[in-house]
Amino acid sequence: MRSYLDFEKPVAELETKVDELRALAENGEAVSIGEELNKLQAKAAKALADLYAGLTPWQKIQVARHPQRPHFSDYVRQLFDEFTPLAGDRLFGEDFAIVGGFGRFRGEPICVIGQEKGSDTSSRLHHNFGMARPEGYRKAVRLMELADRFGLPVVSLVDTAGAFPGIDAEERGQAEAIARSTDVSLLLGVPNVAVVVGEGGSGGAIAIAAANRVLMLEHSVYTVASPEASASILWRDSAKAQEAATSMKITAQDLLKFGIIDLIVTEPPGGAHRDPQAAIGAVGDALAKELAGLANLSREQLRQFRADKFLAMGRKLEEKR
Repeated sequence: MRSYLDFEKPVAELETKVDELRALAENGEAVSIGEELNKLQAKAAKALADLYAGLTPWQKIQVARHPQRPHFSDYVRQLFDEFTPLAGDRLFGEDFAIVGGFGRFRGEPICVIGQEKGSDTSSRLHHNFGMARPEGYRKAVRLMELADRFGLPVVSLVDTAGAFPGIDAEERGQAEAIARSTDVSLLLGVPNVAVVVGEGGSGGAIAIAAANRVLMLEHSVYTVASPEASASILWRDSAKAQEAATSMKITAQDLLKFGIIDLIVTEPPGGAHRDPQAAIGAVGDALAKELAGLANLSREQLRQFRADKFLAMGRKLEEKR
């Protein structure tokens, strides 16, 4: 069953009427309603397209957090063959918020890393809602270093509200683990491409997203902190989260203008959660194109590419001033 967000109520009403008419037609309880059904379907589709064409940053946050939005495991099943996950950081233990391993992408061997939020209550608890502890980032480091050693490209699928802020994580060196993972990402001698497929929150996201190319799905968000946390810090009032979301410029469209990301991947009408297969396919096509563009660069060129990219952030705005 489709789950509607609060701002989608006008569309929900239209689509409910469409479903009712379709049910009547299938049961033979109504005659000659085909034309009316087609008109209503067209009206619902237009309402959906118009709504999603003008989403506010706060509404995009809601779409990025939609429970039916495809997660890491969905991307792996559709895009990567022979995927073999690896576990543990060889220092403390396993972290289930970050999943990673090796497989094949369109016939070529590759390393895949990403946050998994889970799709129901038990899996969300198992994966800690995609919020990794230090061992998760140290596992990511281990996988990236293996990929570097064997000359395999790295793909990162980002979807987290941020790294886990618990006492146990801090005791085991959360900040150092994030910094180390970011450092390894920047120094890889192989191509790496990151895609923000849902939420890209704080250092927990950039730890695996410091890549040659950073892509975002159309309605995903990428931010230094959640709007709720930012509102609490700036105004001492988490109720101002919507205002914070607008001020922080967290949407793919804003970040592309600022040079923080490199490409926006278009989502199906109504968001990735309405047609996960199409959304995942679009990400796959974008990944293939980006990896092909990086394939002929040397190890030093790839490192310099990343350094130039991240050091240039903010300079474009300064030059305009």
